Amino acid sequence: MTIIETIEQLAAKLAGLPDWEDRYTEIIAMGKGLPLYPEEFRSDQFKVKGCQSQVWLHPRNEAGVLHFDADSDALIVKGLVALLMNVYSGRTPAEIVASNDDIAKELSLEQHLSPNRANGLASMIKQIRLYALAYSLLKP
Repeated sequence: MTIIETIEQLAAKLAGLPDWEDRYTEIIAMGKGLPLYPEEFRSDQFKVKGCQSQVWLHPRNEAGVLHFDADSDALIVKGLVALLMNVYSGRTPAEIVASNDDIAKELSLEQHLSPNRANGLASMIKQIRLYALAYSLLKP
């Protein structure tokens, strides 16, 4: 499944819920489903800058495919992190770098997120893309 198809699938899932309270509940539940974040990566080196909440993002390149460990100290933000992991983890660096999607718009989040959360979401996406760009430049 492509990045766009994954976003479309998430959009359909959220759109199938009756209201934004239920959608937020689903996003929070997604966050609760994230694997435990390794304590050794809970450091400033892996902290995402530009987020009001604390967000950690650790990349792993396994045979040319990026996987991310991620966590946040805020429930809704942790859910947003889970959404991003669903979209970007398990992709090649080239796929991530080439993606030109606006997740907030595609998932109709932009009008439902506070400006601080929207900025944090943009910062998380920027960090994921920076990791992907860095790995795409490495010689195998």
